[in-house]
Amino acid sequence: FFFKQKTAYEIYQCDWSSDVCSSDLRGSVPFCKNARRSSKGNEMDALDRARKVGETMFAVDTASRLTMGMELLTCEPGRAVLRMPIKAMHLNGHQICHGGFIFTLADTTFAFACNSHNKNAVAAGCSIEFLKPVREGDVLTCEGLEQTLSGRHGIYDMRVQNQHGEVVALFRGKSAQIAGTVFPE
Repeated sequence: FFFKQKTAYEIYQCDWSSDVCSSDLRGSVPFCKNARRSSKGNEMDALDRARKVGETMFAVDTASRLTMGMELLTCEPGRAVLRMPIKAMHLNGHQICHGGFIFTLADTTFAFACNSHNKNAVAAGCSIEFLKPVREGDVLTCEGLEQTLSGRHGIYDMRVQNQHGEVVALFRGKSAQIAGTVFPE
């Protein structure tokens, strides 16, 4: 029994209102209904492309959106910002946020930043430094920035801060582009 798996864009385009488990997946991120066009005519400009990548990916990212409680704030060319409130479910045996959850926030931010050009990209490697403990009630914001993109590979730096602006973790990721796009152009 084989079936064709839907792409993120195909799932994003579904009529969610008819789904039994309907939720407004599109309401989380603003749309680019009147996308600006480049001077070349019908091509979408880089900012609208990045925003559409963010909308498309976030709509189907159940792990980040529903399980982890993340919110996509911005997806721009080579840049993404996500936020996550820390709840009791994120705490480890020391009653501080489990490092794996902080890593997941940074890794998810990395995914949005490195896919923002609408070329499928995956992590080829990454590292994280935990700098300060995170407690229940803290709100973490992670900003990811492209440092370089050369051929199929890119380097991205993520800075995770708490609501006081204190840096709690630094993450560096190396991306590798693979075949395909997040949405068809």
